[in-house]
Amino acid sequence: MDAVRVSALRERLTGTGWLEAVGGFAGALRRSVSRRGAGELLLVGTEAYEPWHLAAHLDDEAAWSDVPRLAPTLVRYGPTAGAPAHLAHGLGRLSGARRGATVLVVAPRAVGAPLLERVQDARRGGATVLALDGGAASADPGGLDGLADLRGLAHERLAVGTGAEEPFDLAQHLVSAAAGQPPARRPVLGRLADLAARLTAPPAISRW
Repeated sequence: MDAVRVSALRERLTGTGWLEAVGGFAGALRRSVSRRGAGELLLVGTEAYEPWHLAAHLDDEAAWSDVPRLAPTLVRYGPTAGAPAHLAHGLGRLSGARRGATVLVVAPRAVGAPLLERVQDARRGGATVLALDGGAASADPGGLDGLADLRGLAHERLAVGTGAEEPFDLAQHLVSAAAGQPPARRPVLGRLADLAARLTAPPAISRW
């Protein structure tokens, strides 16, 4: 993402309210992981989509912002045998989440019943549930895709509609960048320049 694209992005999003929504959601994420008594951040996608890039960006933000609990534990549908310890957490990890934990669900499309059941377990256990999803639920051969149920479980939600101009991966970039910044430091628009610099810089060594 170069300076020209950042400038065009800023112009296109100004006045739409979308960046403010991103900032509000990112602020909720930061508050949840930095409040007194906060536990781990559990990041989970769907069976068809694992949020690897968001995991890596949150890891970076945890180091840059000195908010260590922004570094997530990636929860997976089917960890492979012999996977490294940080990639070996299955859905059962959500069922054990308790008060202080934060569960961030990233769901561009269909959300299956196994995930919804475990997110519900986490909420009942006292965890804070945040959802970054692909917008309104849509019909599929098996009925509704579960996003409506996810909305009902989430304490905070950011919807990126499937027809929106802003792609789902960009929303994740902006959320992670905004979550790493103290609320009073800079507005979200100003942080786009920082984000561009990070995206064009040589990649840091990452566990992901």
